[in-house]
Amino acid sequence: MKATIIINPSSGKEQASEYVKKAEDILSEQGYQVTVSETAKELDATQFCTDACKECHDLVVSIGGDGTLHETINGLMDQDHRPKLAVIPLGTVNDFARALQIPLNPDQAIETLRSSQVKNVDMGKLNDQLFANVIAAGSLAEALSSVPSEDKSKLGAFAYFRDGMKELMSNSASPLKIEYDGEVWEGEAPLFLAALTNSVGGFESMVPDAEVDDGLLHCFIMTNLNMFNTLTAGLSLLLGNLKDHKDVIYFTAKHVRVSSTDPVKTNVDGEEGPALPVDLRIIPGHIRVVVPEGS
Repeated sequence: MKATIIINPSSGKEQASEYVKKAEDILSEQGYQVTVSETAKELDATQFCTDACKECHDLVVSIGGDGTLHETINGLMDQDHRPKLAVIPLGTVNDFARALQIPLNPDQAIETLRSSQVKNVDMGKLNDQLFANVIAAGSLAEALSSVPSEDKSKLGAFAYFRDGMKELMSNSASPLKIEYDGEVWEGEAPLFLAALTNSVGGFESMVPDAEVDDGLLHCFIMTNLNMFNTLTAGLSLLLGNLKDHKDVIYFTAKHVRVSSTDPVKTNVDGEEGPALPVDLRIIPGHIRVVVPEGS
């Protein structure tokens, strides 16, 4: 058996490389021949994963944050052979790991490599790329994309919260047209969000009904978030009933198209994505993920 470990050395406050040896040891004990590939530039993880597919590896291990994971899963797209995926989360938020009950403690997550349990997990497709967790569009999404890497390392999830609150206080919005499964919504909104899992931005109660294998995009349109509404929406988020807030439109779909008459950027799995328009689809059970025994 063959396995590839893909690591981002800048994740986890520069500690990623400390965990590679332990992961290698566990995989070697299970009979894997292990290759370690360290990312140095954008899209390295995608290329490493593509190589693993072409060489018919049995397992790919992503060690890093949601950005590294996003690149890694895109290496699995359109491949005849797709290895199992294991995730060792070292990022700021780690939504995908949260949704799959993979421990956020790296040492505990590495022990998951011993697990024989595998889950078939949905992927989203945005235009010509895959995403694992969430797509956001609008002025708020642009603000979150611009959070400096240094702030993410120092402040963690608070960096996103701080910059997001600043943008919401400015009450800016974008004209959006959202077409989904035969329906159309048009209006001004600071944020459109489509999630695959229950965890978004570290809030595991944002989409409580979402499952990693339910075959649905869970979508939110925030329509009127002034300062008061921002606070009440925040409370709804913490209570797990954001979809019932009076200024939030919620729906599920298998196919969504989002466009705007203004230049509007997106945020894809926590990183800057393409500008609108975008086409979103669900790919049911596309990736096999190693999860903890009994989860």
